[in-house]
Amino acid sequence: MNVPLDLDAATAPDSNSIAEDYEAFRRLTPRGAPTILQVLPALVSGGVERGTIDVARAQIEAGWRALVVSNGGPMVHELERIGATHITMPIHSKNPLIWRANFDRMVDLIWRERVDLVHARSRIPAWIAFRAARRNRVPFVTTFHQRPAARTALKRLYNSVMVRGDRVIAISHYVADRLIADYGLDPARLRVIPRGVDLSLFDPERVSAERLVRLVERWRIPDGVPVVVLPARVTRWKGHDLLVQALSRLQRGSFHCLMVGEDGGRRSVKAALEPVIAKLGLTPHVHFVGRTDDMPAAYKLADVVVSASLDPEPFGRVMIEAQAMGRPIVATDHGGARETVLPGETGWLVKPNDADALAQGIKAALGLDAEGRERLSARAVEHVRENFSRYQMCARTLAVYSELLDATGPVDDTVDDQPDAV
Repeated sequence: MNVPLDLDAATAPDSNSIAEDYEAFRRLTPRGAPTILQVLPALVSGGVERGTIDVARAQIEAGWRALVVSNGGPMVHELERIGATHITMPIHSKNPLIWRANFDRMVDLIWRERVDLVHARSRIPAWIAFRAARRNRVPFVTTFHQRPAARTALKRLYNSVMVRGDRVIAISHYVADRLIADYGLDPARLRVIPRGVDLSLFDPERVSAERLVRLVERWRIPDGVPVVVLPARVTRWKGHDLLVQALSRLQRGSFHCLMVGEDGGRRSVKAALEPVIAKLGLTPHVHFVGRTDDMPAAYKLADVVVSASLDPEPFGRVMIEAQAMGRPIVATDHGGARETVLPGETGWLVKPNDADALAQGIKAALGLDAEGRERLSARAVEHVRENFSRYQMCARTLAVYSELLDATGPVDDTVDDQPDAV
């Protein structure tokens, strides 16, 4: 099932424009400029955090007030530099003894700061924010960023707060379809807003030679060898093992593979993979280089970018970032990748969990001649600019806020009859 859930283009300014002009969203509520409160566990590196800051910036540029509650983190300074207000609260905690205090503080914050709308981006904070928003009778919005799978009744209950918003934002049609099928969400409350990439950063023309040289020297990339890049945290489901198996099927010396991302999870996938890589004779060709603060340069160094996720990606920011940089993408054919990659035009979609298929996709990408690579690069950049810019994501989110702020009558609080979580 794939229903047309995107906002009408008429609700936002020209979506093809790269210039981020939010003047069309300037407005006043009876209490002045709208005040929006976003809630998430912490402000560390990641797509959820990046989206939160991007939307806060759009709110400020539209003349609104932007508040964010989280447990803090290294991105707080960036948030505050753009003019948003950060309130530190242990909203990430799964300790029920802390929930009550968080709830009381959130209720008071919404009332004291005259918040007009609350937007939750993660489940634990959403339980607190949902009840606090209802107590203050202000609209509640959620964004479902994660994979919606729930294999147990308890997990479904835990996830269910994310479909209790007056509006529920899904980051892909894949996620939207799962929410309708698995949680019975009314499509009338659902909006699909894909993630957006900052085209001022992810622009191949703006990456200097100095930035490329810096990474080449740091990562010791040899001259004249095609570079394969897998940008992802090193966790089991991101498919690092699958990529290693696929690379073992290619001719030795025909590639230099960079696993770009920090080691994550309770058990080190990197430590488990290193002996496998050695056994396959790939140690000289496969390198874990950790995270980098210069992903645009990392993409530009790549001859092919790989997304090898074993399970469906809810969206997959890597796919649009790679295409924005004009790089071929080879991705597993499920989840959000089906909505971001144009097979045969901007990249390849290959059978999931199939090392042979992944190897063939990589081989095809590396086998492009100069004309084919140039044609694919131009189409990839065009595709992202037309469909996945940061501006489009933010403008569509402000349109959802405006939709609720324009609504007449009291907030529907019948969902308070649902089981309490606080």
